[in-house]
Order: sequence, then structure tokens, then C-alpha cells
Amino acid sequence: MTFTALAGWAGIGFVVLAIAINAAYLRGRLPMPVGAGSFDEVVAAFAAAADALRKPSVAAPAGWLCTTVFAAGMLSVLWHGETDAAAWALVGFAGVLMQNATFTVVEALRFGLAAAARRDRDSVAGLWGTTTVLFGLNQTFLALALLGFTAAGAHTGFLPTWHAILGYLSAALLFASASLSPYNADGRSTLAPIGLVGWLGWASWIIASGVALIGY
Repeated sequence: MTFTALAGWAGIGFVVLAIAINAAYLRGRLPMPVGAGSFDEVVAAFAAAADALRKPSVAAPAGWLCTTVFAAGMLSVLWHGETDAAAWALVGFAGVLMQNATFTVVEALRFGLAAAARRDRDSVAGLWGTTTVLFGLNQTFLALALLGFTAAGAHTGFLPTWHAILGYLSAALLFASASLSPYNADGRSTLAPIGLVGWLGWASWIIASGVALIGY
């Protein structure tokens, strides 16, 4: 199997893992940074988290591994050709690396929330606000990844027009959501679903890109 094909499967694998992890969080009734309940509900949910938080998080490093391999595959394909395409591909690669680093912190903060909810309720508010805003700001890097790889793919002809449009639209939604994240510190903003729509576009974009890499 070539590296580009492996990268394609890694991209698809990331989407599958992300959906499975988030489904496990929802099944365990863990508060999400979008659409959370009242503060008391957040505290109670994290206090009772236990295995509902630990088990899904075991798969998180595999997800970051998959996205890095996927991004490296995209970079290797888009690096060839004109200078502008190579530069945009680097922007996309940097976006993936930054979102991996940022989301590692978000994941760790969830464990801090669980510990605080059991031992020091007063500190939960600060940790929850940090988590929700950081989660939102992280969408900046998803937007960068989409913008960079989409621009490079459009320049080189690697991505068809519909695929590029999906990438640009999803990047715009994610960037808008990131810009509005300070208004979602309590996790209850009605504008937060903008980011969810953008993320679904990002996931669809990755699957389509993964298929393109496998067939490259």
C-alpha cells in the first residue's frame, strides 16, 4: 500500500473515530461545549463521568495520529506543482497540527472538570468556560486546514469544483463559529450550532479527500 493510500484510509478512519467518540460521550451524557445544560447539570454530569469519560478518550490519540498521517498524505500530493499550491498546502498542514495540539488540551481539560466536579465545585465554572471557548477557538485551525488544502487542491486540479466549494463553505462556517466562541463561554449559545454544521462539512470533505488519496 502506498503512503497516499494509507493517508486516505487514515482520513476516513479519523472521521469514523470522531463520530464514535462523540457518540460515546453523548451516550454517557457528558456535556458538550455546544448545547450544554445549566451549570448545575454540567457539574453533576462531570461528577458522575468516571468511565464515560475515560473509555472514549482511549481512542483520542489514534484520531490525532490519523489526522496527521492524512495531512501528510495531502501535503505530499499537493506539494508538487506551482509555488502557490505548495504554500497553501503548508497552511493546511499547519492547521491540522495546530488543531491536534489544541484539542489535546481540550481533552485534558475534561478530566480536570471531572476531578473538580467531585472535589471543588467552585473551580468548575472557570474550567468549563476555558474548555468551551478553547473548543470554539480551535475551529480556527480546522478552517485553516480546510482553506489551505482546498486552495492547493483547486490550484492543482486534485480536488473537483464541488469538493472545493464544500471546503471553502465549511471553512467559512468554522471560522465564523470560532470568532463567536467568546459568546459561548457557558456552552449554551444559540449560535454554537454553526460550528457543528461546519464540522460536518469538514468530516465530509475529509472522507471525499481520503477517497481521492486512495485512488491517486
